[in-house]
Amino acid sequence: MCMRQSGFTLIEVLISVLVLALGVIGAAGMQLTALRTTQQSAFQTIALDLASEMAEKMRANTGQMKQLDDLNTFMNVNYKSGTDGNPSAPDKMCFEEAVNCNAKELAEFDVYEWETRIKAALPSGRVVICRDANPWDASAGALRWSCDGSGAASSASVVIKIGWQGKNPDGSLVKDADKKFPPSVAITVEPYIK
Repeated sequence: MCMRQSGFTLIEVLISVLVLALGVIGAAGMQLTALRTTQQSAFQTIALDLASEMAEKMRANTGQMKQLDDLNTFMNVNYKSGTDGNPSAPDKMCFEEAVNCNAKELAEFDVYEWETRIKAALPSGRVVICRDANPWDASAGALRWSCDGSGAASSASVVIKIGWQGKNPDGSLVKDADKKFPPSVAITVEPYIK
């Protein structure tokens, strides 16, 4: 008499465990990609809010925006939180009740407060405010940090550029042709065209 056994063999169990493990690893990878994408979207939203906020402060401070670019505090912003350290504190903290600030002092305070928030909110955050006739580099398919607003292009618009060390969905760092991270947000501040 032959006895017939029923049930699973060890090999069948191992194969089913392997298939289950591959499914769990795939789901974990998708979750990690979703988390990275969500984080980069949050940084994009923060940068857009910060750029819009600075654009409004610039529009409100007509005393500074009517100045020549060399004398305009806003136009001298080029801050890299990863290498420049903490922003330089202004002479006057204009939020205090007893302090009276002129347009330049208010601009210095606004820039200081803004750079402090960028340092806290964006990893290796960088900001540039300049005149730029062409912030988009078509050959690279990305925004660029350099500004083309001098000389014949002096009618270029004022542009606020913000970037941070972002990551691609696969976890690699976002880099441009110069092996640096490009700006992620660029907002034109109108109507200050000279």
